[in-house]
Amino acid sequence: MAPRVSDHQSPLPVSEAAGLDLPPSSQAKDLRPRWTVLDSLLCGAFAGAVAKTVIAPLDRTKIIFQVSSNRFSAKEAFRLIYCSYAKDGLLSLWRGNSATMVRVMPYAAIQFCSHDQYKRLLGGYYGYQGKALPPFQRFLAGSLAGTTAAMLTYPLDMVRARMAVTAREMYSNIMHVFVRISQEEGVRTLYRGFTPTIMGVIPYAGITFFTYETLKKLHTEKSSRAQPYPLERLAFGACAGLLGQSASYPLDVVRRRMQTAGVTGWSHGSVLGTARAIAAQEGVVRGLYKGLSMNWVKGPVAVGISLTTFDLAHDLLLKLQRMGYFAH
Repeated sequence: MAPRVSDHQSPLPVSEAAGLDLPPSSQAKDLRPRWTVLDSLLCGAFAGAVAKTVIAPLDRTKIIFQVSSNRFSAKEAFRLIYCSYAKDGLLSLWRGNSATMVRVMPYAAIQFCSHDQYKRLLGGYYGYQGKALPPFQRFLAGSLAGTTAAMLTYPLDMVRARMAVTAREMYSNIMHVFVRISQEEGVRTLYRGFTPTIMGVIPYAGITFFTYETLKKLHTEKSSRAQPYPLERLAFGACAGLLGQSASYPLDVVRRRMQTAGVTGWSHGSVLGTARAIAAQEGVVRGLYKGLSMNWVKGPVAVGISLTTFDLAHDLLLKLQRMGYFAH
């Protein structure tokens, strides 16, 4: 009589078990790198830092014109850049960029994280969980995200503006700016210009996120691809940034005047008083929209560099995860 085969077989030897092919889903689960929120924030912060560093000379020049009564033109802007280089050296064009870096990374992290949270909360409240939000909710999520980030990082923006328009001898580093402003002008000065900042960031962040997400949604509906190509993302981001900047730019000029009042002698303390004074002395277009054309130049450049750097950092991080250097 042939021996009966037991229903409960003994485990396979380790060498044999290792040779078995796992189901595709198990392989994907074990081997596929996981892209987390932290990874996205790290790459986004790095991309923003690179983009801001590249356009820092243009950004500094824009701020200098914003806080002065001199008429803006492309010729005068580039003459200012050349004079700064000739007088104080090449690195003077990046004065205040260290404060920008300190602000950009937490600002980007807070803004993008809070944007995701606000989209989730609004989607759940209005019954659009897991779906694209309606237009108003899209705008609201962006505005709330920008407001949250601005509220938590505003003193760093104030310090950056001060360092951009003053000589090296006045403020030696970021901490020196904080200490000197607190001692000579009071701690409340660190939040001077906060009101126009929030008034400006509501339309800026709202329009920017709304436009970008709307263009991506339209792209998905009109094309057969779920995600746009990098160049298409660049174009969507550039359009979103240009619309947002143009809508909120006068308030950006007002906040810069208020932020630098302690070193420029500007005496109008309120938002409305500052805006009226600028319009009366320099005109509405030449005063409140001073430097906007430079923003139209540096905006697409910054977005292009930021998106390209983000994609490269994203691909590099995933490659390192596949090689086993990073594990979540």
